Amino acid sequence: MAGTVPRRGLDAQGCIEREGSLARVPHAFRPVVAAARDGLLDVFGARLHSAYLYGSIPRGTAREGRSDLDLLVALREEPADADREAVRALGEALDKEFLQIDGVGTLLYGRARLLSDLETYDLGWFVACLCTPLLGDDLAEYLPRYRPSSLLARETNGDLALLLPRWRERIAAAGDTEDALRPLVRFMSRHLVRTGFTLVMPRWNGWTSDLREMAEAFGTYYPQRAAQLRRAAEYGCEPVGDPDVLRSYVDDLGPWLAEEYARVHGVKAPRPD
Repeated sequence: MAGTVPRRGLDAQGCIEREGSLARVPHAFRPVVAAARDGLLDVFGARLHSAYLYGSIPRGTAREGRSDLDLLVALREEPADADREAVRALGEALDKEFLQIDGVGTLLYGRARLLSDLETYDLGWFVACLCTPLLGDDLAEYLPRYRPSSLLARETNGDLALLLPRWRERIAAAGDTEDALRPLVRFMSRHLVRTGFTLVMPRWNGWTSDLREMAEAFGTYYPQRAAQLRRAAEYGCEPVGDPDVLRSYVDDLGPWLAEEYARVHGVKAPRPD
């Protein structure tokens, strides 16, 4: 069965194609993107090396009032706490102004880290393959082409065992309201589905960012866990504020997935933070 799954998301050389483009941004989200671009220039000015969109908006699959705006910002030097506060404030302002989006998430790094050897198969790959240039010089020009390899799998998602204790702390601190738990369900569902997919990515030999496709690819190789990942994919798209869902992630699916990932691909190289 696995051998019949067609390759997707790869070019003629078997490398992962970059997804997304500014041309695919839905019309309703273009004012949001323009405001984000102008806001980043106002905040950072000449300190800004480059900025990128990622997620559903540059892929053209965003839904009004349901999708968030995802940004990655590269500064010419390592960011300080004041810089992180500035992007947080900008995100809050954009979320308040534009009803089209449901939140703003911004990743903030220095150029040197994004191009470092340690990050070549994690943040570097993320920029080169999953990010759409919005401002500045594209860092993908300095990065290699990427194939769906075990090395890429290990360095992108081989740290789930380290994340699970932090997830438990976040769940405990969130309270038990629907509004507090729903964002955690969405975030953790997406993370687990993507981890499940990259576990099988080298065998599947392709790339997709569609959560449901990811879950189906995973289920080809792990049918005993397929239903769990399919449900996680649905919750990643339509989250619910259910504490039982979160408990199942940190007590069952997450620990199993972390152990199997380490067995198949090894553990991600340690990061300083």
